[in-house]
Amino acid sequence: MEKPHVFVTRVIPDGGMKKITAFCTAEVWAEDTPPPYEVLLEKVAHVDGLLCLLTDRIDAQLIGAAGPDLKVISQMAVGFDNIDVDAATNRGIPVGNTPGVLTDTTADFAFALMMAAGRRVVEGERYVKAGLWKTWSPTLLLGQDIHSATLGLLGFGRIGKAVARRAQGFDMRVIYYDPSEAEHDGLYGARQASFEDVLEQADFLSVHVPLTPDTHHFLGRGEFERMKSSCVLINTSRGQAVDPEALYRALSAGKIAAAALDVTEPEPIQPDDPLLTLDNCLVVPHIASSSVATRGKMASMAADNLQAGLEGRRLPNCANPEVQL
Repeated sequence: MEKPHVFVTRVIPDGGMKKITAFCTAEVWAEDTPPPYEVLLEKVAHVDGLLCLLTDRIDAQLIGAAGPDLKVISQMAVGFDNIDVDAATNRGIPVGNTPGVLTDTTADFAFALMMAAGRRVVEGERYVKAGLWKTWSPTLLLGQDIHSATLGLLGFGRIGKAVARRAQGFDMRVIYYDPSEAEHDGLYGARQASFEDVLEQADFLSVHVPLTPDTHHFLGRGEFERMKSSCVLINTSRGQAVDPEALYRALSAGKIAAAALDVTEPEPIQPDDPLLTLDNCLVVPHIASSSVATRGKMASMAADNLQAGLEGRRLPNCANPEVQL
């Protein structure tokens, strides 16, 4: 019997790819950048399965263009705001994702960004490489203490909770804003607070919200005005949660002390973006889940979802389980 045909929108770790090629005939987009939308439109009309990434736009038009053989869309990511899940549901196409696997890895990285920005690690490295280090100085690159500081969390889902758990080791006071997680007040020593109180009290503010219309530009000019001038912002969720122009103004005017961003708007950030001119803004290329183990697990989970959908079985992790009832 002929193997099902699938299109994989980027090279993924070997473990997942070997699973896919064991049961599929796979065409893999080998470029470093995502396939153009026109390519996706062409491929989706002729394949049985699609394995995609957050960088791929899987909208209603594309799903509508899918041929009758398309049985599953498997995304190698936790989030799926790039996919029109309703349109997929209307076509009876299950959408797979990879939840849970990257929680601890992303929480580790959020803490790494917090410490790097708070203690001005990258600025220090640049200072040394520029040949500016002449002697020990009592006022050189003064940063913010992490221990005993107040950590504010915007969002208290899996990753927010994992960050709070790590904060216990630094004797941090943790407060969070997340109306949907009120029942977890007190977990890992974290206390629920109003949005305004979190903004005003946080020494470090870490963003862990999904991208929705309500969280688009969740942090803007008004929010930065309420924050401490010593506050450090960390964003490992979605770039669109922070208004980049307002952030630039806040950082350059000293309204907040620093920012560390794993995600940006737009993404990737352009080389001439004004945020990149600021010493107190650390930007890295969306690598919070980028560990060998975690990316390998994500690829394996995406392959498992793909195979299940092609075989007419329930997906192990499905964003629209109602299509499988």
